Amino acid sequence: MAEKIILIPGRSSKQGTSLNQGKLKDEYIAVTSTLEMNQDDMDRLKLVDGDEVRLINDVGETIVRCLGKKPEDLPHGTAFIPYGPPSSQLMASDTAGSGMPLSKHMEVEIEKISA
Repeated sequence: MAEKIILIPGRSSKQGTSLNQGKLKDEYIAVTSTLEMNQDDMDRLKLVDGDEVRLINDVGETIVRCLGKKPEDLPHGTAFIPYGPPSSQLMASDTAGSGMPLSKHMEVEIEKISA
């Protein structure tokens, strides 16, 4: 069953350092394909670290792996993903003149991919 969450794509230090090695390298792909979630939300959705989830919005969809974070580090109902190909699949092309797609506070549906 899908549930809505707020997705916040952004830069991370791991994403930045792995980018230096190249966008086609395993480390960059792994970092940009990892969704950080509030651990309580993961427990409620019966997710464990490494589970694959599908994120869907009105722009597109992507599949990533999830990683739990302490509730005090990531508020309930929100998730973070480093910028990369998976997050780009959920962003519209409108940049509001900034050159950067509007990407903060995106509402997405999340659903576990069955094993």
